[in-house]
Amino acid sequence: MASEKQSKAIPLSHHLSEVAKARKPSPLKGLSKYFKQEGVLSLAGGLPSPAYFPLSGLSVDALVSDSFALAPTERSSSFSWLWKLLGSSSFKKERTTAISIPKYSATPDDINLAAALQYGAAVAQPQLQNFLRDFVMQVYQPAFEDFTVLIDTGNTDGWCRAFGTLCNPGQGVLMEEWTYPSALASMMPAGVDPVSVPMDGEGMKSDALEKLLSEWDEEARQMSRPHVMYIVPVGQNPCGTTMGATRKKQIYEICVKYDIIIVEDDPYYFMQLGTYEMKSQRSSVASPVSHRSGDEARFIASLEPSFLKYDYQGRVIRLDTFSKTIAPGARLGFFTCNPVFAERFERQGETSTQSPCGFGQSIVTKILTTWKYEGYIRWLQGLRTEYQQRRDFFVDCLADEFHLQATPAVAGIWEGCTMYRAFSKPSVLNTNEKLLSQSRALFSFIPPNSGMFVWLKLNLEDHPSFTPDDEGTLETKLWARLAENGVIFAPGWFFTTDDLASSEPSAGHFRISYSNAEYGDLKKAVNIFGRVIREFFDEQV
Repeated sequence: MASEKQSKAIPLSHHLSEVAKARKPSPLKGLSKYFKQEGVLSLAGGLPSPAYFPLSGLSVDALVSDSFALAPTERSSSFSWLWKLLGSSSFKKERTTAISIPKYSATPDDINLAAALQYGAAVAQPQLQNFLRDFVMQVYQPAFEDFTVLIDTGNTDGWCRAFGTLCNPGQGVLMEEWTYPSALASMMPAGVDPVSVPMDGEGMKSDALEKLLSEWDEEARQMSRPHVMYIVPVGQNPCGTTMGATRKKQIYEICVKYDIIIVEDDPYYFMQLGTYEMKSQRSSVASPVSHRSGDEARFIASLEPSFLKYDYQGRVIRLDTFSKTIAPGARLGFFTCNPVFAERFERQGETSTQSPCGFGQSIVTKILTTWKYEGYIRWLQGLRTEYQQRRDFFVDCLADEFHLQATPAVAGIWEGCTMYRAFSKPSVLNTNEKLLSQSRALFSFIPPNSGMFVWLKLNLEDHPSFTPDDEGTLETKLWARLAENGVIFAPGWFFTTDDLASSEPSAGHFRISYSNAEYGDLKKAVNIFGRVIREFFDEQV
């Protein structure tokens, strides 16, 4: 953390919605502060007796924190997918450590099921709360002193609480021109609308944001200037880009100028994968990387920082989740924000989700406290390596199936990045590069430098049946053709904001996930995609 003295969050309660202002403490939850007093005989709540919970304890075999290598080790050859498949975790002997959670514990500081499975406040178990606060301080290093950490049931729940706490019907939220569909779907029925901000190869453009806000016309827009921003700065969903420190500082200062709250949705933070290198440029076998004391700090320093690091006013609400680092079914995430907002989020949680599932929370807490901070960071390092290998493999498959031509992107959402244009591979009898350059590119993409997705831009203007404004129809037809052949991608229209003035005319889009399928299935899917898209571009539809 910075050595200079930190200030507390500035007063920001004027951002609260009318609903948030009206929330009162839950009458029953308000009694909980008395329950902890020694000697109190509580007959007030409707708590079932832990004696009747049908568990005497819970035992879990957890993977050890260094289960995954810190550097890619698979062979890089034309048969690399087979090596990866045979070497995948499903074929390996997993190294585990046994952890157990008793129903009752000898000391109040121990995790136990009698407490974890009982009704409770909408906050974390004490052991998890302590772990999370230390984790946030060491990893994200908030620039204001009185930050608060509060658990939720994942980032979708976190976003629902955030916009419900900050936005009234008829207001807008600043969002990247392509964004996470569930963020749109959750807020729009509440009468909260997206306000699109153009993007480049780092995500939201700071100059475009400044222009939009400085020229805001309430009468023309029929909306007051937005005071909330929703942004996915790492593993931008769907584009897979990463926002650097300089851009984050610029956006933060603009938000200070116009008094805007930043909701930083960051589930892919530890999947900052680095720049993709073509298979021919990579070494055939990477040397193993050993883990040394102090590697945790070097790993954290290698990551682009959170908005929290520049937040000296407490106007950032950071959303974290264990869905990508432990398991989605744990239904566990957490806010980091100023105490005024946290108190309102807690009030909302008391009458909605309450506390996340006690089973998931106790297991995750026990794993983290067993691994400790150093072990969890080691786990995250290994995960990054695993997803980097998946990213590299999937892009390698595209390179095997298509002729990829690298070119600098000088405009649009990939401006500043190296873009790959994908052509049908020339025949064995005709490898003339000049003829190839005159042929049509079927699609374009950039290898993502973070996250779980490749975002394809389809060059539909070259389709024989193309007419202006027909992109959506052709995108849907190609999507359906792929589905009929056994491959499903996420169609691009899922990710557009309502008022999107497309910076990419004549283009459809697909979002493709490389995070879950087996390596052989990824290769098979790319082969099917190659056959179907070539057929699609060669016919009238």
